[in-house]
Amino acid sequence: MLYLFTVTVAEGYSAEQYAEAWVRASRLIQQAPGARGTRLHRKLDDPRVLLAIASWDSKAHRDAMEADPPDAVKAIIAAEAPFVSIDLIGEFDDPEWVVLPGEGSQIP
Repeated sequence: MLYLFTVTVAEGYSAEQYAEAWVRASRLIQQAPGARGTRLHRKLDDPRVLLAIASWDSKAHRDAMEADPPDAVKAIIAAEAPFVSIDLIGEFDDPEWVVLPGEGSQIP
């Protein structure tokens, strides 16, 4: 499953500053059972807006980590809170339909 959210960085704070903290927290989160990686993308027309995509084996794994995150992760998130706004896009199943170059399509 994918967990998607946007991050808007406040004026006077940089995406690079947030990304440094995001990497530190993500490294810890990725130690949780079911974690499959995470990515942070900068919006092309607004460098203060970032898209975060976290991959998990299941919603249950993500919910378990969220219910009891490591103290260090909570501290990193709290320290960044004054400088960013986070908006949840949503939680999505792994893809049912896939078309990749040179590999054809996958349809259930």
